[in-house]
Amino acid sequence: MAGELARLTGAEVHVLHVVTTAVAGDAVLPVESDEAGQGVLDEALTQLLGMDVKAEGRILHGLTVQVADAVSRAATEFRADLLIISPHHRSSLAALLNPRVSDAVAHRSRMAVLLAPAND
Repeated sequence: MAGELARLTGAEVHVLHVVTTAVAGDAVLPVESDEAGQGVLDEALTQLLGMDVKAEGRILHGLTVQVADAVSRAATEFRADLLIISPHHRSSLAALLNPRVSDAVAHRSRMAVLLAPAND
């Protein structure tokens, strides 16, 4: 979706992926490996570049509870006009106990946010 919008408008796409860790008791545990995160970023950039869209990417690292702030800060640094997020689908109970990152980003950001479903 980001690629199609960028092609229509001549926009540049900045892809951001946050490799997360979580705190469990007094331990910090990886939720995703650096290699997996880089793979997600590389796949997105390959698709965008294949569509002749100008794109660059960045990996950030942070705790799961810091992701929304990290995304909002990065979008501000990029001077983004539109922030496109693919929300993860979880049960209502899981969302109640741990709010969705996409919801938190939408509330924190000072720019338009588009929630785009993931392509399965």
